Amino acid sequence: MHEHKRPVQIVVGIGLMAALTAIGAFLRIPLPYVPITLQTSFVYLSGILLGPKYGMFSQVIYVTIGLVGFPIFAEGGGLHYVLKPSFGYLLGFIFAAWTSGAITKNRLSFLNHTIAALVCLFVIYVPGIIWLFIAMNYFIGHSTTWSTVLTLGLSPLPKDLILLPINIYLGLKISRNL
Repeated sequence: MHEHKRPVQIVVGIGLMAALTAIGAFLRIPLPYVPITLQTSFVYLSGILLGPKYGMFSQVIYVTIGLVGFPIFAEGGGLHYVLKPSFGYLLGFIFAAWTSGAITKNRLSFLNHTIAALVCLFVIYVPGIIWLFIAMNYFIGHSTTWSTVLTLGLSPLPKDLILLPINIYLGLKISRNL
């Protein structure tokens, strides 16, 4: 569903991927500071299926709707969410969708999709962990070390790595059929 699609298809795709990312927030295992959700799968797929620009736009819409106050994030919504320890991951969603779309644009190989999925996770986790450190030390007032933040911030990673082959398979399968 890249840029050669009709405007209605693009708008529907953007809305669908934003909605699926929101649904992924509710499929969660609550953990302290960073809950485990299925959002990263939908972020990756939004870039794959919509392309870099529209994939990123779907995540901008998701984050904006949550910040406006709709409770679509893993722990609610509202402008105050910017101060939450997990907000950096949400920022990462925007750039990760662009990244997965850019790496796989017009390339339907397993290798490209694998690289895109791994880089997508990297682009989500880096701002997530940095923001987690800032939030814990400055907003929450819970002085902590980088070692502790890495342990907490990377806690959902095993789930994301387990889902990686499924995401790659779905991304390739759907892309080839579009």
